[in-house]
Amino acid sequence: MSKIAVFGSGSWASALAFVLACNNHDIKMYTRHKEVENEINIDHTNKKYLHDFILPSNISASTSLKEVINDCDYLLISIPSKEIDSLSGIKKYINSNPLVVNATKGFDPKSGLGIHYKEEEILKDIKIKGIVSLIGPTFASEVIKKQYTCITAVSKKTKNNQIIQKLFSNNFFRVYTNNDLIGCEISAGMKNIIAIASGICKGLGFENNTRAALITRGLSEIIRYGIYHKAKLKTFFSLACIGDLYLTCSSDESRNFQAGYQIGIDDSSTNLLKNNNKTIEGIEAVKIIVNNIKNTDISLPITESVYQILFENKKPSAVLQNLMKRDLKGE
Repeated sequence: MSKIAVFGSGSWASALAFVLACNNHDIKMYTRHKEVENEINIDHTNKKYLHDFILPSNISASTSLKEVINDCDYLLISIPSKEIDSLSGIKKYINSNPLVVNATKGFDPKSGLGIHYKEEEILKDIKIKGIVSLIGPTFASEVIKKQYTCITAVSKKTKNNQIIQKLFSNNFFRVYTNNDLIGCEISAGMKNIIAIASGICKGLGFENNTRAALITRGLSEIIRYGIYHKAKLKTFFSLACIGDLYLTCSSDESRNFQAGYQIGIDDSSTNLLKNNNKTIEGIEAVKIIVNNIKNTDISLPITESVYQILFENKKPSAVLQNLMKRDLKGE
C-alpha cells in the first residue's frame, strides 16, 4: 500500500482518488476549505462535485499541506491550469522523492506547450522521480460509477509511465502508456477549444453533419499545431487525442461543450463570460494558442473563430458563416 498525496479536491481529483482507493492505497487530499475537509473525513462525501457519492474510508482530507504531502510516495496534482503557480507553495513540504502525477490539462502561456512543462519548471529544484501526465477521454462522474474507462500515462520516461500504469489500473480503469508528451498534452488542451465550438454549433441549432465536420476539421488543427511543435503523427489517433476530442465534443457532461452551447443559444459570449463561475479550460487555452501562432504561418481557423467569439465580441452565427465561406481548398 502506497501513501498518495492529492493536491486538489475537485471532481477529477476526487475521481482519481477513488480509483487509487479501490486499489487499496492510502489517499490524503489537500483542500483549502475546512468544511470540505470535515465533509470528506466525517461524511465521506464531496457533494459540490460528486453529489451523494460515498468515498471509500481510505480517502481522507486536510487543510494542512504539510500533513498531506509529508512522506508521500506519489503526489497527484489536479487543479485548474490557471492556478498552476500555486505549486510553488508545496515545494518546501516535498521530502520523500515522490513520483508526481499530473492530472491538470492546459497550456503554459509562455511556451504554448502543455502544463506538464510548467510543472517541471516549478519543481525543477525539488527532488522528485519525475512527472507523469494522465490524459484521455474521461468524465469523473462515470469513473466513480466504475464505467469502463481507458486513459494514457505519458512522459518521456517509459519506466515512470509503467509505474503509474500499474498504480492506477484495475478491472474498470485501464491505463496505456505513451512517450509523446508534446503531442498528448497539445491534444488534451486543444480539444477543449474544439468542444466549445461544438457546443456553439449545437446552441445555434446545427446537428450531426455540422458536428462531424467540426470534429474532423478540429482534429486537423490539433495535428497542425502539434506537428509544428514536433509531436508524433500517430499520437493524434490515440486515446489522448481523438478519444478525448470525440468525448468532449459530443457530451453535455463536458463543461467546455456546455459553455459553447450557452454561447450558441445566446448567439453571444457576453452572458457566459459575465456570469460563469466554473473552470472552462478552453477559454484560457484559446488565448494562449492564438497568441502563440501570431508570428507563424499555422492556419487554425476554428481556433481563431472561437477566439473572435470569446474575446472580440463577434457574433457566433456570423463567425460560423464566415468559416463556411472561406476559400475552397483540398483536405
